[in-house]
Amino acid sequence: MPAQILASKSQETQILITVQHGQSMLQFEEHLQDELNAAGRLAATRQLEHLDTTGEPIRKGSTRLTCKKKKEPKVYETQWGQVRIDRYVYQSSRGGKIFCPLDQNARIVVNSTPAFARMVSWKYANMVAPQVEDDLLQNHRRTSSRTTLKDLSDVVASIAQAKEESWCYEVPDLPDAVATVSLGLDGTTLLYRDGNYRTAMCGTISLLNSEGDRLHTIYCAAAPEYGKQTFIHRLTGEIKKIKDKFPDATYVGVADGAPDNWTFLEPFVSYKVLDFYHVSEYVADAAEALFPGKKNQSQRKSWLKEKLHCLKHEQGAAKRLSKELQNAVPGNHRTASIEKLHRARTYFKNNWRKMIYFEAREKNLPIGSGVTEAACKILVKQRMCRSGMRWKEEGASMLLTLRALVCSTGYWECFWKKVNQYGFPVAHNLQTQH
Repeated sequence: MPAQILASKSQETQILITVQHGQSMLQFEEHLQDELNAAGRLAATRQLEHLDTTGEPIRKGSTRLTCKKKKEPKVYETQWGQVRIDRYVYQSSRGGKIFCPLDQNARIVVNSTPAFARMVSWKYANMVAPQVEDDLLQNHRRTSSRTTLKDLSDVVASIAQAKEESWCYEVPDLPDAVATVSLGLDGTTLLYRDGNYRTAMCGTISLLNSEGDRLHTIYCAAAPEYGKQTFIHRLTGEIKKIKDKFPDATYVGVADGAPDNWTFLEPFVSYKVLDFYHVSEYVADAAEALFPGKKNQSQRKSWLKEKLHCLKHEQGAAKRLSKELQNAVPGNHRTASIEKLHRARTYFKNNWRKMIYFEAREKNLPIGSGVTEAACKILVKQRMCRSGMRWKEEGASMLLTLRALVCSTGYWECFWKKVNQYGFPVAHNLQTQH
């Protein structure tokens, strides 16, 4: 017997489901899920009808709207499958756009209930569309088209982008007070439809306690673009929100030696720290140049270990090493040795003032940009650089917005609370069909 409504009042609905027992547990579970889905569709239908108007005239702002004589049908996507609802649609006496109060009251996202939109967009942020389609079928016994899944996820991302300046997301409760805020940014490549690789930008805002332990990280990302203005605008907005919330924290920038990174970070930070891992690579190159070959291997390792230890534990070590490199002579006359030493000299000459590792360790400030480099992998590489993937600007932009929301702890939940509070933000302007 299929699921059926036993009783339905204004505030509640009772639904009966019948489950057949048998010898196969798997078949039982599949049958139970099908029955629960059927019950869910019945309940969702009643809830949507409950949120519709009675057909009486309404006001939207200063405009009086009246409903059409006949209800208009619409198919809605829910967690349990599609449901078809006949609902009232309104228009002013002067004509113009159609308005559906039910869509606003139920917080419909295009034609999806909010919970289904949340489910799909979270899955799409983590999986490709065919996997989301299979996941819905295998784990929810619910079918949907790939186009619907992708389009719905893009709409959710467009809401996030449209409201990124006006919606503030709450930082979750933290176990300690925030003493330091570490800012970082880096880029990684994406393959585009035209066959070219372009750089997507990722930024991190890490909250640390007085011991230097990371409490929370906020992620920000933007698709490749010329000039990086969208990313700069987005990350600047997030930093300003955090500065408003934690005005007394110490702000430190940690990044590699790219000049553009420091041009951006400098206005926001009191301390500039060059990523120690990148520095160690240049010191290793210098060691290769000064002590080349197998016969110098022991001396090379000893020199490298000593210099890296001094950089971390001795004040002024970076300036001394920079002078040492300027006066050093490569161990042979090979082009590779000369070039490695030249690169190390130039790097230290331009950046030694940001190699403040002794002071940073004394103040429990971070000296590595690992969290930012990890963000490039988490936000971009893991989801967007799989075999055969090529991107268009809009698709990459939408997906990176979702990834940043999902990966920033607490932001995803806060985003959907706001959608539930305010509704689909541009629904009134986009509702032109029924």
